[in-house]
Amino acid sequence: MKFSNRAMNVKPSATVGVSNKAKQMIRNGIDVINLGIGEPDFTTPKVITDAAIDAIQHGKTSFYTPASGLPELKTAIANRIRMDYGVSYQPQQISVANGAKMALYVLMQALVDQDDEVLLPQPSWVSYSQQVELAGGKPVLVATNDHFKITIDSLNEALTTKTTLLILNSPANPTGTVYSKDELQAIGRWAVDHGLLIISDDIYGKLIYNGQKFASLIQCGDEIAESTILVNGVSKAYSMTGWRIGYVAAAPQIISKVNAILSHSTGNPATVSQYAAIAAFKGDQTNVEQMRQAFETRLNTIYPLLQAVPGFHIEQKPQGAFYLFPNVEKAMAIVGVDTSLELVTLLLNEAHVAVVDGAAFGLPGYLRLSYATGLEDLKTAISRINTFMTQYVDKQVSGGIGIETN
Repeated sequence: MKFSNRAMNVKPSATVGVSNKAKQMIRNGIDVINLGIGEPDFTTPKVITDAAIDAIQHGKTSFYTPASGLPELKTAIANRIRMDYGVSYQPQQISVANGAKMALYVLMQALVDQDDEVLLPQPSWVSYSQQVELAGGKPVLVATNDHFKITIDSLNEALTTKTTLLILNSPANPTGTVYSKDELQAIGRWAVDHGLLIISDDIYGKLIYNGQKFASLIQCGDEIAESTILVNGVSKAYSMTGWRIGYVAAAPQIISKVNAILSHSTGNPATVSQYAAIAAFKGDQTNVEQMRQAFETRLNTIYPLLQAVPGFHIEQKPQGAFYLFPNVEKAMAIVGVDTSLELVTLLLNEAHVAVVDGAAFGLPGYLRLSYATGLEDLKTAISRINTFMTQYVDKQVSGGIGIETN
């Protein structure tokens, strides 16, 4: 059977793969704690689900909508952007897709030509590079500093005549890194000066902790905002991963191309999900803040616990999203494995904790752990990892081998 080059070259999502394996082990009766998937463990707030039920009962959900989303939803999104960012978009500058992932995919199809180079921070979310390659482009990883941030110097090193696009995610998956407004201003100015478009993936923008302030590229002045394409959605902030609603906010000429591609690919997002999203964007935001506070408590509780695990080290405490991204090179040496993937496999099979290999994000020697699960499960998971690592430390100490653990 012949497959396209695209199908042969695309790599399955590492995060989904780890989660699926963990779920299968759970179905087999194994007590696995899954820290591999980036999905809030909270159910969708009742006011949102009630709006969906009401739309169904009043016959609003049976038919197609415009491919780019209901006009009422676009208006709700524009109003939410104005309230959250202080920046105004017209409804015709917004397109709704089946999740932020689909919004990003369509943007790659609209903006990336064969052999175009797209700049991505190293590390960055697993699907960016695959989506660039599916569009025929070349993902280029930009080196980051000790705080996992790209700099003007590293951007200059990565820039070539083929560079057309920069993707920035703050707060970042997998590191929890948050860029300051001054840092974004400098990056945005650099992109404008080099004639590049920027995709600002703000999907974790409401999940900021311990007094850190959120800023977006669209808040960095008109010229930078005009070169920025905002991507966001309901999945993370409103605990609506299953509803699949994301959006793009950009210049009208970009939106027209996005809409054309959507009309020939997905058609409209599920109508019932659109009515639920209207309620999310228009309604009281108390549930968002309650969830943010819960994530902040989890971070503050488990961060020191993970730092105390032999061989695990995080240079800077995360400031947003819901991930920890420890360096585990010393842990690999303690256990006696050559790759972080081997360590992931051992942690799953022996400690029964599912995590994701940092190599999937472009940075081997690291692991991603999601704290989007209950606090007691998180503490148990870190305890299992600590017990797993300590047994190897004890073996080496009893054998007279001196080791450095942190």
